[in-house]
Amino acid sequence: MLSWLWRILFNRKARPGEIWWADVPFEDGPGSKVRPCLIVRVTFTGYDVLKITSQDQSRRRDHIQIETRAWDRNADKNSYLDLTDPIRIRTVDNKAGALDRPTWTKVRKLHSV
Repeated sequence: MLSWLWRILFNRKARPGEIWWADVPFEDGPGSKVRPCLIVRVTFTGYDVLKITSQDQSRRRDHIQIETRAWDRNADKNSYLDLTDPIRIRTVDNKAGALDRPTWTKVRKLHSV
């Protein structure tokens, strides 16, 4: 009876724990930016994601440093994962890789994934 529901959810191309490039809207105004993001939840209307930035956020408690070379071979420094509330986006573009297991476990606990 719910097989159509499972097909909709699980035919999505991105999975929780994966890092994808996506057009993410700005929080403080119009526009958007293509950036890497971590998929935390797959929904009927898209994906809940956490933003990833290359800017140093080491002084912030709501960001954690993540290994970038695992999914971006050209990276010369690590990135930072924004642990604040996920953002809902409709589509993702290109898969970059996946988050390492210990960090993904930490994120899952924080966001009840």
